[in-house]
Amino acid sequence: QVQLVESGGGLAQPGGSLRLSCAVSGSIFRLDAMGWYRQAPGKQRELAATVTSGGTTTYADNVKGRFTISRDGAKNTVYLQMNSLRPEDTAVYYCKAENVASSILDFVKRRYLELWGQGTLVTVSS
Repeated sequence: QVQLVESGGGLAQPGGSLRLSCAVSGSIFRLDAMGWYRQAPGKQRELAATVTSGGTTTYADNVKGRFTISRDGAKNTVYLQMNSLRPEDTAVYYCKAENVASSILDFVKRRYLELWGQGTLVTVSS
């Protein structure tokens, strides 16, 4: 069974940096785009960044120039490098994997799933 496990969250000062990791484990027969989403208390979950299997990236306007998403296909891991952190970046960050097939049958039948990690908390405060 495929699982997404995030790590790297914690406390950072304004202007500081953190690096989040999302490791995908289990049998994987299809894995397309991956992304990072975040949810602050009392707010809706929002897109932060995505990266396709081909390496194309997209970013929300409020993180452009500060965050960088990347992936290591061989390790089935996606990263989010966060620089110049601001208090408004405080949120639980969730990793998402799209169009996942965890078995040969699912792959052939095109039974794809969207999977989410458990989330990792990022707090930016002085």
